[in-house]
Amino acid sequence: MANKRQQLNVELPTNLEPTYANFVLITHSPSEVIMDFAQAMPNQPQVRVKSRLVMTPLNAKLFLRALQENLSKYEATHGEIHMPGQGDDLARAFFGGIQPPPEGDEG
Repeated sequence: MANKRQQLNVELPTNLEPTYANFVLITHSPSEVIMDFAQAMPNQPQVRVKSRLVMTPLNAKLFLRALQENLSKYEATHGEIHMPGQGDDLARAFFGGIQPPPEGDEG
Protein backbone atom coordinates (compact mmCIF):
# COMPACT_ATOMS: atom_id res chain seq x y z
CA MET A 1 0.00 0.00 0.00
CA ALA A 2 1.52 3.32 -1.07
CA ASN A 3 1.69 6.19 1.39
CA LYS A 4 -0.62 9.00 0.38
CA ARG A 5 0.14 12.53 1.52
CA GLN A 6 -2.78 14.01 3.36
CA GLN A 7 -3.77 17.52 2.29
CA LEU A 8 -3.72 19.84 5.31
CA ASN A 9 -5.77 22.99 5.53
CA VAL A 10 -3.58 25.43 7.52
CA GLU A 11 -5.44 28.32 9.08
CA LEU A 12 -3.54 31.49 9.95
CA PRO A 13 -5.46 33.68 12.40
CA THR A 14 -5.84 37.25 11.13
CA ASN A 15 -4.45 38.63 14.41
CA LEU A 16 -1.37 36.36 14.47
CA GLU A 17 1.68 38.43 15.48
CA PRO A 18 4.99 37.40 13.90
CA THR A 19 7.91 36.89 16.27
CA TYR A 20 11.37 38.02 15.19
CA ALA A 21 14.22 35.98 16.65
CA ASN A 22 17.95 36.21 16.05
CA PHE A 23 18.98 33.97 18.93
CA VAL A 24 17.79 30.52 20.04
CA LEU A 25 18.53 28.40 23.10
CA ILE A 26 18.00 24.69 22.47
CA THR A 27 17.68 22.06 25.18
CA HIS A 28 16.24 18.56 25.23
CA SER A 29 14.97 15.74 27.37
CA PRO A 30 14.54 12.14 26.25
CA SER A 31 11.05 12.99 24.98
CA GLU A 32 11.20 16.67 23.95
CA VAL A 33 13.32 19.24 22.15
CA ILE A 34 12.77 22.75 23.54
CA MET A 35 13.68 25.85 21.53
CA ASP A 36 13.49 29.27 23.18
CA PHE A 37 13.50 31.95 20.47
CA ALA A 38 14.83 35.31 21.59
CA GLN A 39 15.90 38.76 20.50
CA ALA A 40 19.49 39.74 21.14
CA MET A 41 20.48 43.35 20.64
CA PRO A 42 24.03 44.54 19.92
CA ASN A 43 25.90 45.70 23.04
CA GLN A 44 23.02 44.60 25.30
CA PRO A 45 23.81 41.77 27.73
CA GLN A 46 20.14 40.86 28.26
CA VAL A 47 18.43 38.52 25.80
CA ARG A 48 14.62 38.47 25.88
CA VAL A 49 12.89 35.16 25.08
CA LYS A 50 9.83 35.84 22.91
CA SER A 51 8.57 32.34 22.12
CA ARG A 52 9.07 28.73 23.20
CA LEU A 53 8.60 25.83 20.80
CA VAL A 54 8.44 22.26 22.12
CA MET A 55 8.64 19.26 19.77
CA THR A 56 9.18 15.55 19.93
CA PRO A 57 12.68 14.52 18.79
CA LEU A 58 11.13 13.01 15.63
CA ASN A 59 9.30 16.25 14.77
CA ALA A 60 12.45 18.26 15.52
CA LYS A 61 14.39 16.10 13.06
CA LEU A 62 11.66 16.51 10.44
CA PHE A 63 11.74 20.29 11.09
CA LEU A 64 15.53 20.26 10.60
CA ARG A 65 15.11 18.42 7.27
CA ALA A 66 12.45 20.90 6.09
CA LEU A 67 14.62 23.86 7.14
CA GLN A 68 17.65 22.41 5.30
CA GLU A 69 15.57 21.89 2.15
CA ASN A 70 14.19 25.43 2.30
CA LEU A 71 17.61 26.98 2.90
CA SER A 72 18.97 25.05 -0.08
CA LYS A 73 16.17 26.49 -2.22
CA TYR A 74 16.87 29.98 -0.83
CA GLU A 75 20.58 29.69 -1.67
CA ALA A 76 19.79 28.40 -5.16
CA THR A 77 17.78 31.57 -5.75
CA HIS A 78 19.70 34.19 -3.75
CA GLY A 79 23.23 32.81 -3.44
CA GLU A 80 25.15 31.15 -0.65
CA ILE A 81 24.64 32.28 2.92
CA HIS A 82 28.15 32.93 4.26
CA MET A 83 28.87 31.90 7.84
CA PRO A 84 31.68 33.23 10.04
CA GLY A 85 34.89 31.20 9.85
CA GLN A 86 35.72 28.16 11.92
CA GLY A 87 36.56 29.01 15.51
CA ASP A 88 34.71 32.33 15.33
CA ASP A 89 32.34 32.99 18.18
CA LEU A 90 28.96 33.38 16.42
CA ALA A 91 27.49 35.62 19.10
CA ARG A 92 30.58 37.86 19.07
CA ALA A 93 30.61 37.93 15.25
CA PHE A 94 27.01 39.14 15.09
CA PHE A 95 26.61 41.11 18.33
CA GLY A 96 30.12 42.05 19.47
CA GLY A 97 29.70 45.66 18.46
CA ILE A 98 32.23 47.92 16.80
CA GLN A 99 35.73 47.59 18.16
CA PRO A 100 37.68 50.80 18.81
CA PRO A 101 40.71 51.40 16.57
CA PRO A 102 44.10 50.40 18.00
CA GLU A 103 45.85 53.11 20.03
CA GLY A 104 47.83 55.50 17.88
CA ASP A 105 45.64 54.77 14.83
CA GLU A 106 43.78 58.06 14.55
CA GLY A 107 42.56 57.29 11.02
